[in-house]
Formats: sequence, structure tokens, C-alpha cells
Amino acid sequence: MEKIVIIGNGIAGITCARHIRKRSNAEIIVISSESKYFFSRTALMYVYMGHMTFKHTQPYENWFWDKNKIQLKQAYVSAIDTDEHSITLRSGESIKYYKLVLALGSKSRKMDLPNIQLKGIQALYSRQDLELMEENTRDVTNAVVVGGGLIGIEMAEMLHSKGIHTTLVVRESSYWNMVLPQEESAMVNEHIRSRNIDLCLDTTLTAIEGTDRVQTIRLNNGDMVDCGFLGITVGVQPNVELVSTGPIETNKGILVDRYLKTSANDVYAIGDCAELRQPALHRRSVEAVWYTGRMMGETVAKTLTGEPTNYDPGIWFNSAKFVDLEYQTYGYVPTRPEDGIDSYFWRDDEHERCLRMTFNTKNGALVGVNSLGLRLKHEVCDQWIKDKKPLREVISHVAELNFDPEFHIPIKLNLEEQFV
Repeated sequence: MEKIVIIGNGIAGITCARHIRKRSNAEIIVISSESKYFFSRTALMYVYMGHMTFKHTQPYENWFWDKNKIQLKQAYVSAIDTDEHSITLRSGESIKYYKLVLALGSKSRKMDLPNIQLKGIQALYSRQDLELMEENTRDVTNAVVVGGGLIGIEMAEMLHSKGIHTTLVVRESSYWNMVLPQEESAMVNEHIRSRNIDLCLDTTLTAIEGTDRVQTIRLNNGDMVDCGFLGITVGVQPNVELVSTGPIETNKGILVDRYLKTSANDVYAIGDCAELRQPALHRRSVEAVWYTGRMMGETVAKTLTGEPTNYDPGIWFNSAKFVDLEYQTYGYVPTRPEDGIDSYFWRDDEHERCLRMTFNTKNGALVGVNSLGLRLKHEVCDQWIKDKKPLREVISHVAELNFDPEFHIPIKLNLEEQFV
């Protein structure tokens, strides 16, 4: 029987396993050193905050895997031999494969500063990181989080929920302005500060002080900040260490073609660790996003079961939450003015919400949508962008974007008179 080995049990690896099983009777082995059972990584913050237990983050009952004949193995893979079609575990055990899928995920970026190894200093990505954070923040009253990405704001919210005074240190001049246009970024700045989180913009960490444990940190403006816990959230990068010295080609991530195949025979890479050699227009070569991992997993499953399938992520979309401020984005929304693209921006200060619609200046076609404090219908945004719907028509039908208007303040805009 054909044996398919999947290294990594995140959303990409598990989706791949599930869809292979739906389509074939192949032997499937999923290996992970982090945990035996698949869990929702995005839910880890809610475990820390007391909203759920770790068991609640597992979408499937433990019996699900045996019932579907998916073998789970909690182990660390130390080597891959692509010539022999085999992998070696740290225990010394060797496993042969017919096809191999690398779903290795991401790892946290590190900072190179003296005393970075003191107790109370850590990143946040894995289940083990969560457990360490619960230990590291016990009896802590002041914390600092360095990094202005999505993990940074999640960690700040986690700490704040425990009554820990939190300082968020961001090197950019405005929060996440490498992704958000100026107006949206400014709105997020205001929201973070309104939640009593100290937001330090255009600021970097220059020194860490302490003996056994971190006690204070120094910023580039000279300020010293008391700090019993220091969170390092300066981004993630593809986890390619396992293949860094072998024949599998890498760049930022593991290089894959449009079928998500690597340079090695019978080896594929999916999820955060995969880097597309030729990404679609307005898409990045590496996209560490939950839904792209899911799509990659399903795509490779089709290829491995006799239906070679080109990976097509479609229209870009993403969502997040900055403390209590919900964010959605669809299509292409540049952070700075760009030739051929203009935008219409609307903000409602009373209800802390805004909407941006970008359009092609030549034909008026909708290109992208940003929203803060609103819940939009995914299928409507996606279809309007695919159809290149003219902005004037979009504005006249803007109420159709409302998601769940029964429980949320709907979008009520009189934009026709304002739009020229």
C-alpha cells in the first residue's frame, strides 16, 4: 500500500491528511513534535485568557483519527533522505515514504541582544510557548511586548486581560503601517491606547537588564521600563531548518511550483513553510495565513490521489482583531498611493469603524476593500472584486456588504452624494 508521510499537524498538514483519506485508502502517517493531536493555533490566546481550555482548541475528538485510519505520531524528525525515500526520527527509527508532505509551519524570529536568554523572555507561537508564558507571567505586574504585528497585539491583549500593565513597543511610526494605509493604522493606534495599553511608536529595544530574570529594558529614546516579562514578537519565518542542508531547494521558505512540489522527487511543501516560485498577482510568495494552509492541504491531497491540481488561492482576504477592533481585508489595498489605483475612504468616529474601497482609475473597477469595526460578507466582497464591479455601483449597493445586521450596526452610507 502507498505510504504518505506528512510532517506537521497544523491546519495545512491535517487538511491534507483528511482529504487524502476522503479520496483514497493510502496509508497516512502524520508526525509532529509539538503535539499528538491537531489544535487551533489561533485559539491559544483564549486558553491563556481563561475563555477555554486547551482541549476546546481541538476540533476533532481523539477517536476521529483511528476511525479514519490516520496514524498520528508525536516525534521529532531529524533527517530526510530523498534518494532513499525515508525519514529518520530523533529516536533512530526510520520510516519509508511513497510521497512526503512538508507542513513544517513557521518559527518565531529572534533578536540578538545581550541578556536575551534571561528568564521571563520569550516568543509566542507553539503550545509549549503558551505553557511557558503561563509560567513566566505568574505574579508579574509589568510587561513589555516588542513587535507590532498580529502576534504582538494578541500577546498585549493576553497580558492586559490578566491585569498586567503592558507596554507595546513598535519600531514603525504607526501601528502595522507596512500593511495598513495611514488612516486605518491611525485608527488602530487610537484603539490600542484607549484600552490602556501603552503604545510606543517609532521605538526600538536597545538593552535588557536583569540578573537571573529580566527586570528592566531600555528603549532607543533612553527610557527605562520596568519589565517582569518581555515578549518578543518581531515576526515569524518559514521553518526550513530540517531541509536547510539537503537537496531540497529553499529561499525564504521551501521553494515549490504551482503544484506545490519541491525540487525533490515525490516531496511537496504546504502552509507557512512553502514559498511559491511564481506567486499570483498581488499575492506574496510566502503567506503564513490559516486559510492558505487549508487550501494548500486540499490542493496537494488532490494531486497525491491522482488529480494533479494547480494551487489557486483566488482573491486575497484576511481578518484579524486588534483588541476589540475587528479587521477585514479583500483584494488589493496598497498602503501608499499607487499609480492607477485610487480609493474611497469613509470613517464613522461615533461607532469606531471605517471602510476603504480601492478602485482602478481607468475603468472604476473595484480592486480591494478594507474595513475596521465592521463585519462584511466575504462572498459579496470576493464576487465584486472578481467581477470588477464599478465603484459607483458598489457604493449604491453598499448595504449588501453587511454581515449579520440583526446583531451589529449596519453600514448606512449616503455616499452617492459624496462620491465624484
